Amino acid sequence: MFLFFAFSGTQVANVHSAGSSNTTTGADTGFSTQVMEYISLVFGFSLMVNVWIFFRISGGLFNPAVTFAMLLTKAMSLVRFFLLLIAQLAGSIFSSFLVSVMFPTPLNVRTTLSADTSLVRGVFIEAVLTAELVFTIFMLAKEKHKATFIAPVGIGLALFVAELVGVYYTGGSLNPARSFGPCVVTGIFDREHWIYWVGPAAGAVLAVVFYNFIKMLEYEMANPDQDANDHDIKQKQNNNEEEK
Repeated sequence: MFLFFAFSGTQVANVHSAGSSNTTTGADTGFSTQVMEYISLVFGFSLMVNVWIFFRISGGLFNPAVTFAMLLTKAMSLVRFFLLLIAQLAGSIFSSFLVSVMFPTPLNVRTTLSADTSLVRGVFIEAVLTAELVFTIFMLAKEKHKATFIAPVGIGLALFVAELVGVYYTGGSLNPARSFGPCVVTGIFDREHWIYWVGPAAGAVLAVVFYNFIKMLEYEMANPDQDANDHDIKQKQNNNEEEK
């Protein structure tokens, strides 16, 4: 559902895109801030809605890079990781197929590097953007607090912001499954396809390292009353006065 609606919206955005490269990368389809904003919005909102729907079922994990990060933090077992990976790849292939047969325009959602983006830059762009998304998920969903129930909003916005940056240069994948499905359905695997696995994986590692670092420093002590309400604060003040 996440990728079906995201791909469908991207398909609509790219109806009049320049060229026939079947890619969503802004530099290749013809620069248009409206198209990039449309694609960013549909990806961000689709993720927000579907994470909210499926969080109670599977944790709302649609991205192998995020799942890999959860594995690294020992939030899941290796068996669960592989089962989710298979489901994510299968979902991407099936959603790509549905979009290709449901709409009368050619499937136009692949991710490729723009002509002036090198392989190294592509890896770093994907890594940094994925790290931002993964760290957002850690802090809003993995770390339990009073705002956890609205974590999908922040997660969707994180993807939206990342897409605004990434769509022009790399297509804004941040998700190996997102890039894999369209390649399978179109039968086109570009020479740079590997960056959409290496980049997000590196970003996941980067996010895990930083997350473990702030956990080691006990970041909660920097703002100890962040989840307190008025009653909690008054109770704490009364306890302090009694101790004095």
